[in-house]
Amino acid sequence: MQISFRAIGLLAVLMAFPAGAADRSAQSPAHFNIPLWDEGKVPNAKGDGPLDKPFLTVFLPSPGKSNGSSVVIAPGGSNIMLMYGAEGMEVAERYNEWGSAAFVLTYRLSPRYNDADRIADGNRAIQLVRSKAKELNLDPDRIGFIGFSAGGHMGRHVVANATKGDTGSSDPVARLSSRPDYLGLVYGTGRATPTESLKDFPPTFLCVAQYDRGPAIASAQLFTELTRAGAIAELHIYQKGRHGFGTGYGSSDFGEWMSQLKHFLEEGGFFKSSGSVKK
Repeated sequence: MQISFRAIGLLAVLMAFPAGAADRSAQSPAHFNIPLWDEGKVPNAKGDGPLDKPFLTVFLPSPGKSNGSSVVIAPGGSNIMLMYGAEGMEVAERYNEWGSAAFVLTYRLSPRYNDADRIADGNRAIQLVRSKAKELNLDPDRIGFIGFSAGGHMGRHVVANATKGDTGSSDPVARLSSRPDYLGLVYGTGRATPTESLKDFPPTFLCVAQYDRGPAIASAQLFTELTRAGAIAELHIYQKGRHGFGTGYGSSDFGEWMSQLKHFLEEGGFFKSSGSVKK
C-alpha cells in the first residue's frame, strides 16, 4: 500500500508536467520538464517506469524580470514521497517573484532507490542547470540548491560529493561542476561529519523551528561548525512552529523566513550580475 501512495503522489506531478517534455512550444512557456538523463541512461535504474526517471520542472520568472540567478529545489517527504506543493511549487513561485529561475527536482525514492542514487540526482541537477545556462539566459556561477527535510539531507551530500566535472566524459553535462553556489537547508540538515570539508562549503542558509528539536539542534551545531571553519552561514531558529512548514505563508510564527532568505541572497550578491557575486 505504501508503494501505491508514493506512486500516486509522484504520478500526480507527472500528469501535471509530462516528464521528458523539454520542448516548451508544447507547454506553458514558464513550466516545462527536463529529464536529468537521456532515455535509457539513468545510472543504476531499476526499471523503465516514471518513478525511475528523475527530472527537473522549470519555473521561469516573468519576461523582463529575470536577474540571471537560479535554484534547484528539493522537496522533502522522508524519501518516500515528495511534498511538491508547499516545498516545491510554492517555493519556486517565490523565487520567480525575486527574478530567479527555479528548478523543482523530482528525485528517486525509497525503498527502490537509496541515498547514493538521490545524491547522484542532486549533483546531476546542478550540472544540468549549468548546461542550460546559455539557453535560458542564466549565470552558471549563481546556481543555488535549497532542500527541505529529506531534501536538505540530500543538499548536504550534494555539496560533500560535488565535483568539478569529468572533462573527458562524452556527456557534455557531466563535464560541468556539480557544486551549487549557495545552499539552503530548511528543517533537515544533519550534524557535521568528520569527512566533510566545511571550510569549502558554499554560503549556507539554515532555517528551522525550535520545537522541531532534532533538526533545530542539528542546525545550530552545523552553523557553529561552519562558522568555526570560516564558511559563510546564516541561521534562523523560530521559537514556535513545527516540522514541514513550507513557505510559511500567512503564519505569524515563521511566515517571514523566506524574506530572510531573500535578504541572505541579496547580501551575498546572488541577485546581481556575476561580477558582483561575493564568494
